[in-house]
Amino acid sequence: MRPFLAALLLLLTPLGSLWSRTYHEVRELDAIFDRYGVTGTFVLLDSTTDRIEVSNKLRAQQRFTPASTFKIANSLIGLDAGAVKNVDEILPYGGKPQRFKAWERDMNLRDAIKASNVAVYQELARRIGLERMRAGVKKLNYGNQETGGVVDRFWLDGPLAISALEQMEFLQRLVAGRLPVKQEAVRAVKEITLLEKTVTYELHGKTGWLFSSKQQIGWWVGWVEREGMSYPFALNIDMFKDEDAEKRVPIGRECLKVLGKL
Repeated sequence: MRPFLAALLLLLTPLGSLWSRTYHEVRELDAIFDRYGVTGTFVLLDSTTDRIEVSNKLRAQQRFTPASTFKIANSLIGLDAGAVKNVDEILPYGGKPQRFKAWERDMNLRDAIKASNVAVYQELARRIGLERMRAGVKKLNYGNQETGGVVDRFWLDGPLAISALEQMEFLQRLVAGRLPVKQEAVRAVKEITLLEKTVTYELHGKTGWLFSSKQQIGWWVGWVEREGMSYPFALNIDMFKDEDAEKRVPIGRECLKVLGKL
């Protein structure tokens, strides 16, 4: 491809903004992963400098199945399509045994996203339907945009995949109001992803846990709002035992503190 056309495509592609930004490898972040004994990556877009702060840039570009971090996009698509009236409408979990007992009850999206209730979000996906889901994922330009043929499993088993950098970029467009969905849906999702609010900042986020016989990946993605600025971030780690899941948020919080965002 000629250099001019390649450059043009880069500019026209949302990810072009990622590759054109300055990256800053932060060694203090690497030390946090080392201290916890895990391999992973952390990325944050510093809106004040337009610079991406990163630990393990190579891994940050690698795509993994998003698992429950997709609940952010699933909520946006469902609310935008009218598959659910609002975040307080109760959805059934289906009555089947679940991996965690806490998931074995009907919930609204407000509670389901906090409990990471897979069954309730699978019900939401079925209400959206495969055709609208495919269109919604493409409209959000989410990861590789692959939904496959099973509407309630593609973010758990694949083929959907997304990198930490793409997660960060997606959240940047969310907080900036630049996603092609109803603003009421955006406001609702911002509301239900709020984890912590202090006098100096708001922390929004969602964890994810990819269960697989071959690989387990732990996610934590979100953003910090402080002093009128937003700082989207994404973390993922390799996990080899269930206890590793407890390291996701502490590692992420330490990274945010090192970068002066918490």
